[in-house]
Order: sequence, then C-alpha cells, then structure tokens
Amino acid sequence: MLHLTLRQLKVFESVARNLSYSRAADELHLTQPAVSMQIKQLEDNISLPLFEHLGKRIYLTEAGRELYQYSRAISQQLADMEVALDELKGMERGKLNISVVTTANYFAPHLLAKFCQRYRGVTVSLNVSNREAVLKQLADNLIDLAIMGQPPENLDIDSESFMENPLVVVAPPGHPLCQERNIPVKRLANETFLVRESGSGTRSAMERFFAAHKIKINKGMETDTTEAIKQAVQAGMGLGIMSQHTAELELETGRLKILDVQGFPIIRYWHVVNRKNKRLSGVANAFKEFLLKEAAKLLDESKG
Repeated sequence: MLHLTLRQLKVFESVARNLSYSRAADELHLTQPAVSMQIKQLEDNISLPLFEHLGKRIYLTEAGRELYQYSRAISQQLADMEVALDELKGMERGKLNISVVTTANYFAPHLLAKFCQRYRGVTVSLNVSNREAVLKQLADNLIDLAIMGQPPENLDIDSESFMENPLVVVAPPGHPLCQERNIPVKRLANETFLVRESGSGTRSAMERFFAAHKIKINKGMETDTTEAIKQAVQAGMGLGIMSQHTAELELETGRLKILDVQGFPIIRYWHVVNRKNKRLSGVANAFKEFLLKEAAKLLDESKG
C-alpha cells in the first residue's frame, strides 16, 4: 500500500502545474528545500521518478503525468468537501478565493469590505494579477471567482456583467486638447499613447477601436500597470486610455483630465467569472449575487 500524504500530493500538484520548485514554494509559502524534500519523499514512496531535469527546466515523467491527473482530481474532491462543509456552517463562516485583474483592484477592495461588513465570519483571499495570470488561475481551478473586463472565449466558464466599465482618454491638465470639445478621432493620430501590455483587455479594446477608425497610433511606453501609465501621463510623456474607475482620484484632484473625443467613452463591462459546473460555496454564491445586485449602486454612492 502506498504511504502518500495529502501534503505531499499538494506540493507535487503545485510543482507539476508550475513546472518549478521555486514558484511552488512561493505559492505554498514554503522554502524551496522543504518543497524538494516533499517531492523526494513522494518519489521514494512510489519508487518512481516524477520529474526529469533537462538544463535549467524540469519536466514530468510518465509517472509524474499519471500522478498529476490523480492529484488534481483529489484536490478537486477536497475543495468540494470544503464547500459542502461551509454550506453546513451557513454564512457565519467561510472563505472566498477571488482574483481580480489589476484595473479592477481600484474598486474591488471597497466592494469586498462592504460584503465582509455584512458577513463578518467570512475570510477573503484576494489575488491581484494581470489578465493572463487570472485566466491561468481560472483554468487551473485555483479560485472561486474572478473579476475582469472582457471574459475569455476559450475557457468553459460562466460570466455575468455587473457594472459598466467606461474607457476614457486621459491627458495632463496642460495638454492643448483639454480645451477642445468633440475632438475628431483622427486628431489622435498625432499623439503618443502610453499603453498596457499585449493581452491586456484595455489594450485590446483600444486597438479594436482605432482599427475600426483606420487609425494607426504612435505607441510610446508599454507597461503592465495602469498606475505607471497614470504617472507617465501626468509627467507629459503622452496620452493614456484607461478605465475611468482607475483614475477617479487623479480626475478628482485635477492631476488628469478626460479628453472629449468622439466615440469615447468606449463602454465595456466588468464581469464576474467562474468555471462552468464549478460547485460554488455559499460565500462565493453570495458574493456573486452581491456584485450583480449592488456593486454599481455602492460605487456610485461612494463617489458622492
């Protein structure tokens, strides 16, 4: 009989999914030697190698690939058990695992705080990542819910919109276009734009908009954070296109201005997303309903 522990399987599943001991150590809040020791003990128990090292990379062996399928199934069974037990506890206790894209982090903590005030026994694990990382977490079934702009088309998911997400053109207060109204889109061809990284939902929406108007824009700095774009726009390095929700503070204090450009704002929507057929806990279902029914109203009230 194999003497495997749940801890060994959890560590193995993380290493196999990341194909990295160091990333697994970070994910599990362990040291790398501790991760290596668990894998060594697991390999000793089954008398088969689970990974092979080629250069600086590791790969699953045939035994590793087989065990990975079982470890994922066991992880899912344990997650389902946790959900079932949380449902028996009701909403007095429970944990919400949620990831949000970086642009949603400007409002998500406010909504989570309101939710936790209502359900004081709930604990929240919040991960803030770029779109690519959030999609991977969904694909790997590591989270209950995700908040993002454009939902993916290549994943088997349930997605519902809960609030408008207007994209606006922002400029520093002294920019000449700040004094103009109803600016033709073609005028933007003369400007430099500071853009998000390739794969960002905001950048994709921006590129579709300009392609539809047959305009090729000048791209200046590229960055993976909206915060960097805001700072660069304030410094006069160019214009930016971003969710209005991410720039509320700078607009309020006059450090940024919204340009009155034809076709803007581009109205998109924020979506709450989960894997299809995933058994959501009572807490996750309650937060999803909370977003759908109350998010837009609560954020409007917070501005007032």
